[in-house]
Amino acid sequence: MRIFRADSGHMAGLIMASVALALLPQSARAVEPGDGFQVARYEVELRPDLATAAISGSEEIELVATVPDLRQIVFSPNVLEITDATVDGSSVSVVSDEDGISFSLPRAPVVGESVSLRFRMRGFPAKGVTIVPTGLYTGYFGCDWMVCLQDSPGGKAALQLDLFLPDGTVSLGVGERTATIDLPGELTLHRWHSNRPTSPYLFAFAAGEFQEEATETPHGTLRYLNATGEAADLADLFAQTPEMVAFFASRAGLDLPEGEYAQLLVPGRAAQETMSFSLIGAGELEREREDPSSAWIIAHELAHQWWGNLVTTRTWRDFWLNEGFTTFMVAAWEQHRFGEAAYQQELDVFRNRRDQLRERGWDKPLTWDGAYPSLGYRRAVQYSKGALFLAELREAIGDAAFWEGIRSYTRAHAGDSVTSRDFQSIMERASGCDLELLFAEWVYGAAGNEDFDSVGTE
Repeated sequence: MRIFRADSGHMAGLIMASVALALLPQSARAVEPGDGFQVARYEVELRPDLATAAISGSEEIELVATVPDLRQIVFSPNVLEITDATVDGSSVSVVSDEDGISFSLPRAPVVGESVSLRFRMRGFPAKGVTIVPTGLYTGYFGCDWMVCLQDSPGGKAALQLDLFLPDGTVSLGVGERTATIDLPGELTLHRWHSNRPTSPYLFAFAAGEFQEEATETPHGTLRYLNATGEAADLADLFAQTPEMVAFFASRAGLDLPEGEYAQLLVPGRAAQETMSFSLIGAGELEREREDPSSAWIIAHELAHQWWGNLVTTRTWRDFWLNEGFTTFMVAAWEQHRFGEAAYQQELDVFRNRRDQLRERGWDKPLTWDGAYPSLGYRRAVQYSKGALFLAELREAIGDAAFWEGIRSYTRAHAGDSVTSRDFQSIMERASGCDLELLFAEWVYGAAGNEDFDSVGTE
């Protein structure tokens, strides 16, 4: 792995080349997923087969051109068969390969013009859909079971998801369920609609014969569901969730963003947040059943409802704003619920992982965007070092300023996509301190990190 700083002449050349590339006709350069447009809305109709994970359905995407001479719209690749594509009612060709799903345009829309893309799709998603004894669930790889932009966390869009399911099926989706309609043929339509634009990597659904319980709290409705096929005392397994919700709501200055939050108990060791529910692996709860003070998975995925889902990093480069935040919030919850020793124990874990990075020459800035040798290295930086930095920041500016800054940051950017500079600015206002040196040391690197090019080898 090597990193080098670009000199001023090199940087000027890169900027000029980028400008020249942007001015080229789209047909003269490679088109990446998301180039030249923004998605405003996805509307998806799905008929999932709960036994095989096969899907069939249709999709309408409303998008807006952001560049002139837009001739192709490209989405993230998947293995679904895409047919009957139209743009504003006119038939268009579609090419699907490992680089993306590309739709031709009959004409180039003007900048700011809205375009409606419609098509049908069917097939077996390569990933992102898991069959369980009682049904199926999806997680993270939303763009494998629909057409969207997987690697654009800042590209938030509204989602309406219509699920056509056998009568008696329980469902989860993004946002709120706006309709449940009985249909001929022993089918029921479950309509889910996001209350606010959502990052596509958070799109998800679950459907099956799930055991279900619900409880009301001052901060929103909580639902507990069991997809394992084995009996479980859901109220006992998730007994800490209501108190966690109250704690995180107080720290965020906002109630549950969607007004409702569900936890789906699944087999194995899954742990994944979506916009309005989380997957909690039964295997991950074994330790937490024995030691309630180690309720890490439940707390971490819940905290994402505010930090990661409501406030989302603009690019993967600032991903520590998602994962470092929620990792730190687990420690803060343990301090609140179990005392200072529990908090310090978590910080010791973070320090140990940071020290291991240093021993291996891998203590990178939080916004470093080079290639990582492994997922473990990336998590040690973005999760553990990110959490440790927040603890350091808390110590530097004091509790009152720190938590006021966290509340201001969360409320000010609710529904938005953010960068580290956005966070720094608000924490400086809350504390009345110049935090540039602290952020340079931990977040950007000594050279500012905006000035870095990186080349990684594994």
